Amino acid sequence: MDKPEQPFADGIPNLSRPHFVVPDAAQIAVAQPFTHAPRFLVLYGSLRARSFSRFLAYEAARLLEAMGGEVRIYDAHGLPLPDDTTADHPKVQELRALSVWSEGQVWVSPERHGNLTGVMKSQIDWLPLSEGSLRPTQGRTLAVMQVSGGSQSFNAVNSLRLLGRWMRMITIPNQSSVPMAYKEFDEAGRMKPGPLYERVVDVCEELMKFTLLTRERADYLVDRYSERKERAPERLRDVATDIGIGKP
Repeated sequence: MDKPEQPFADGIPNLSRPHFVVPDAAQIAVAQPFTHAPRFLVLYGSLRARSFSRFLAYEAARLLEAMGGEVRIYDAHGLPLPDDTTADHPKVQELRALSVWSEGQVWVSPERHGNLTGVMKSQIDWLPLSEGSLRPTQGRTLAVMQVSGGSQSFNAVNSLRLLGRWMRMITIPNQSSVPMAYKEFDEAGRMKPGPLYERVVDVCEELMKFTLLTRERADYLVDRYSERKERAPERLRDVATDIGIGKP
């Protein structure tokens, strides 16, 4: 077994000391707790008139409201395909504004051809990692859910998790996958009682807890060494020079 002498005495020469910050428990303390209700954005991945992903999204919204949250649900009707128009399209601006407003999100997709739907992916693709000084998704909590027409699968939620990580979100451990969704909702679109509904309650409860835990601390939790370096004035000057801005 390799047992080097510790603590290490050979230094960290590659580290930029001005940008290196030792995580500090005191920074997690909240001086001014938020007083507004936790804010949640719900996205779902189907435009069908009888959409089981929409029904599931509504159930999640009802539960989050019952837990004290403020919930907004985005309607993807009229949202153009990514890159088919510019980002100033009203539906794109509405989506981005809701994401910035939110502190937590719920993504609900049907599984189609073994993965999430194009409707779901288009909504996520219209959300940039950054827009000026704003980061519409970074630091938000995220819960993922899916509905399937057949046996239980986790393909869509697995892909949603990957996307949530890519979008720098705090994706909670629990998730919901509803198989044979046509059996789990009544004619009015309400989910029937049972273990699958109880899992949805579990997911929403966990999302609320993680949101309450992180929303005042999100900026600190996602503050990164590499990004602090990128923001440094000298680094910005180097990048500008590399791409031909500000050259003599």
